[in-house]
Amino acid sequence: MFEDFKPHLIELRKRLIIAVCILFVVFFITFAFWEFILTWMIHPIFSSMGIEQTIILETSNQSMAEAIFNYKMPEHMKNNQFMITTSMFEGIFAVFKVSFLSAFILSLPLILWQVWLFVAPGLYENEKKHILPFVFFATVMFVLGCAFCYYVVLPTSFTFAMNFGKDIFVYIPKMSEYVDVFVKIMFGFGVSFEFPVVSFFLAKIGLITDKSLKSFFRYAIVIIFVFAGIITPPDVISQILMAIPLLLLYAFSIVIVRMVNPYKELDDENAKT
Repeated sequence: MFEDFKPHLIELRKRLIIAVCILFVVFFITFAFWEFILTWMIHPIFSSMGIEQTIILETSNQSMAEAIFNYKMPEHMKNNQFMITTSMFEGIFAVFKVSFLSAFILSLPLILWQVWLFVAPGLYENEKKHILPFVFFATVMFVLGCAFCYYVVLPTSFTFAMNFGKDIFVYIPKMSEYVDVFVKIMFGFGVSFEFPVVSFFLAKIGLITDKSLKSFFRYAIVIIFVFAGIITPPDVISQILMAIPLLLLYAFSIVIVRMVNPYKELDDENAKT
């Protein structure tokens, strides 16, 4: 039996190696622009604290790429020291995490391409034509999830946290804690928004129908709220802001599956006979 699976394991190892190499190459590129990325990353919490912070590129005598590479964080942000570190290497590890997340998002189309190349040999010819839509829509949905998190969830959650007990508490953001929350919640939203894409392809190969998703809906509500509680910061606002879009995506997935592989009562009758 192992001999039958050996070619698949070799192919899986090949695709994993290629995906990891792609990720590391892009990581070194994003790490070179870490100050630009870090400024973008801390914008939600700085805005919640009432600190005006924008990314301004000087492009008069240089290209856009050179401007990003030579970007320096605004002096008023550095001078005020609004983000602290409490250990020698904390800032370095935080930059690594942010650069890795950026590298993953940028290399996602190529990683998904490798995933498809591993799965494709087991599919029919008419199913293989979906490779480009799969890569495109999976990437778009991941980016949409990250964008929704960045522009809606994070500012709302941080504003709520900052205003809670502000007359009593003094909050000074710790770099490592903020980066951990940022990376976890961004990645969680990105992956969660892939559900309609995954549902489409599972329905395409006949593994699920709209009825199976409907019957699982009550359990999906519990799973979604538990997942939201794990991924988001420990406040009700963030959990609701994650749970509601996921429930809507689940409902949207039912519509998609109904169009692709609708449930037919005839199938049940044939199964009974």
